[in-house]
Amino acid sequence: MATKYGRVLLKLSGEAMVGEAAFGIDPVVVHGLARRIRRLVELETQVATVIGGGNIWRGLAASSQGMDRATADYMGMVATVLNALALQDALEKIDLQTRVMTAIEMHEVAEPYIRRRAIRHMEKGRVVILAAGTGNPYFTTDTAAALRALELDADVLLMAKNDVDGVYSDDPHVNLDARRYRRISHQEAIERNLRVMDAAALALCRDNDLPILVFDVADETALEAAILGEPVGTLVAAGASAFVDT
Repeated sequence: MATKYGRVLLKLSGEAMVGEAAFGIDPVVVHGLARRIRRLVELETQVATVIGGGNIWRGLAASSQGMDRATADYMGMVATVLNALALQDALEKIDLQTRVMTAIEMHEVAEPYIRRRAIRHMEKGRVVILAAGTGNPYFTTDTAAALRALELDADVLLMAKNDVDGVYSDDPHVNLDARRYRRISHQEAIERNLRVMDAAALALCRDNDLPILVFDVADETALEAAILGEPVGTLVAAGASAFVDT
């Protein structure tokens, strides 16, 4: 099948790995994610993914309770490595070659992140799992996803969200009249504070004209549909904004 994107950066939140539990990693859920990623590889799309750690640790929440912010953020980076290893295990169990690459060196479990090496892995058909954020405190994994997508020349940043299938004019869980955008510009999303992602990450995407596709991680068909160019979620890109019903 003809695909719309040849290389993608998939941003997964840590919460995407929890399932019905309130904390930690659900292997069944992770295997489901792995199967969807395998379908992208079968379509000959090169895949890198950045994963969060909120299912294990949230640095910002810890710092608000008195912990040193930098220490709390480094702990969050380590949490993302745990999730990356879980995803690697699930992918390799279904015969996909993977490489975990970290922004903080952990030679026993992962390769250090090197841009050219990551690109080479993808060119060889390996799924690259990028962990430990940017390696710096005060930056979110959203910012890491935007940065890595640009570094790796991804065609699109795929933002997998929890409990929402796109970008809305208001919180759809609170305001039943909220409308989903089919397309919205980076600038309008920033001005309206629509929380597509971290504001710094969104500005980085805007300044470098990187499109973002926001979709519901629970939709098992969304990833493949996005790669095939079918309408799914909300596209954040330069141009006029439009709602799904217009």
